[in-house]
Order: sequence, then structure tokens, then C-alpha cells
Amino acid sequence: MSYDRTQLLAAAHRAGDQHWTDLIPRLGVSRATAYRLWTGRGEPKATTAAAVQAAYGVTPADLVKPVPA
Repeated sequence: MSYDRTQLLAAAHRAGDQHWTDLIPRLGVSRATAYRLWTGRGEPKATTAAAVQAAYGVTPADLVKPVPA
């Protein structure tokens, strides 16, 4: 599985969030987690994925995609 940030970024931009720091209050995550999500440097944990779904409507399945064989 591989984290795909494109759905998150698109939903964040639609909601008016233009910078990774905008994720901090909306998702209730740390600065480090917000940065990793925004830049794609790590996949979200289950609680963070649930926060993304609640805030932006992006499901965990949309965030993590299977790696092609």
C-alpha cells in the first residue's frame, strides 16, 4: 500500500486550506503529522485517516492505494 496525497490536497484546497499548517487545527494533528500528510512523506495512521474523512470527506481507501505489482 502507498499513501497518495492527491485526494487530500484537492479536498483541502476545495475547503480553502492552502498550506500544510491549515491541516493542524482542522484535523487536530501535530505540525509534524500535518507536514508529512501534505508532502506525502508518510501514510496516515487510522485515527488521522478518520480525521481526514471527517474534515474533508476523503476516505481512508482514497488515501492509501495498492502498489501495482
